[in-house]
Amino acid sequence: MPVATNNPRCGVCDSKLVKNGKTTAGRTRWRCKSCGSSSTQHREDISRKAQLRAFITWLLGSGSQASFGGTGRSFRAAVQWCWQIPVTPPAPTGEVHDQIMLDGTYFNGWCVLIAFTGTHVLDWQWCDQEKKIAWQALMKRIPAPRVAIVDGGTGLHAALREDWPETSVQRCFFHVFQATRRHLTFAPRLPAGRELMALTKALMRVQDLDQGRAWLSAYSQWEANWDEFLKHRTYARAGGERPSTIPPTRSWWFTHDRLRRARGLYRQLIRNQNLFVWLDPDLKPADGSKIHRTTSPLEGGPNKAIKELLRTHRGLPPEHARTAVDWLLNSLTETPVDPWTLARAEHWNPPRETTTQETELEEPETYGTAFSWEDGNGIQHGWGGRSHR
Repeated sequence: MPVATNNPRCGVCDSKLVKNGKTTAGRTRWRCKSCGSSSTQHREDISRKAQLRAFITWLLGSGSQASFGGTGRSFRAAVQWCWQIPVTPPAPTGEVHDQIMLDGTYFNGWCVLIAFTGTHVLDWQWCDQEKKIAWQALMKRIPAPRVAIVDGGTGLHAALREDWPETSVQRCFFHVFQATRRHLTFAPRLPAGRELMALTKALMRVQDLDQGRAWLSAYSQWEANWDEFLKHRTYARAGGERPSTIPPTRSWWFTHDRLRRARGLYRQLIRNQNLFVWLDPDLKPADGSKIHRTTSPLEGGPNKAIKELLRTHRGLPPEHARTAVDWLLNSLTETPVDPWTLARAEHWNPPRETTTQETELEEPETYGTAFSWEDGNGIQHGWGGRSHR
């Protein structure tokens, strides 16, 4: 692109230009002493860079479009090209982290999977929903950490077993509490449910390995006390109520199904050793920090920022919403990419699409001997050949 210099030349006669005052906008006016033409020098790269800077400031901030000068309409017209800049996750560095939090957040029919170290975003992946293949696409770009802090998604756990088999997995305590409350409610009616809910609350207060061992012992005692109770069955009767999850062909079902689900949750956590990884002294980071036991830094950091961004700019088209989230996540990485390094001339000056239409030359039809009304054949009516008298 042409760049202005301190010795501009005339575009008409190529003579040297001299300064000739300023325009109403404050820009220097140049005049040719030979032909008298007047012009101004324009640095489009500087203008576009300023537009991109204003676009990012508006997108990641809370100010209105009109606060950037002019009207909101003029601002939108000036920065429209900025939506065309593609934003990609940072290139992998190969660094092995002590802990990585993994979680996904949904909006506008999309889901973005995020890998977070607790201080900055490592990478992200777009998908329609959390599933194994989507998590694998993200995890293949990141070296396996020592500990992964996750929620209870089945697709994520399947991907962890295949791609990061040596990584210890810590289940988020908050999601464990939420799952237990979903099965038992806040105020269980049965004594077994009240005891298990009390154990769940006690789990949230565990602070060291001794307390963890004591909790495991208490839970084992709870299972032994209520084992026979949880085997109770209910048999189908004519006219009797049947749970919606039980098919009509079954003649019986477990009476305390919700309690059994909560027990199954804890059995799986204990069997896979997903409860007290954060207390393992062998996995403690070298910098003296602690392994997180929840994904709260991710939930309250990038996930919350995404929701606030989309709430501030509600009404964005889906493709613009995705671009906005990409810019936000880029700003939350350890070394954000400078937006101007991603801008290209084709973003603000796209090439025109030329459509070539191939026309087939048709040869004129030859005269034939068949009858045709278009040739003037047939019976003629009117005054043709005669004059009015």
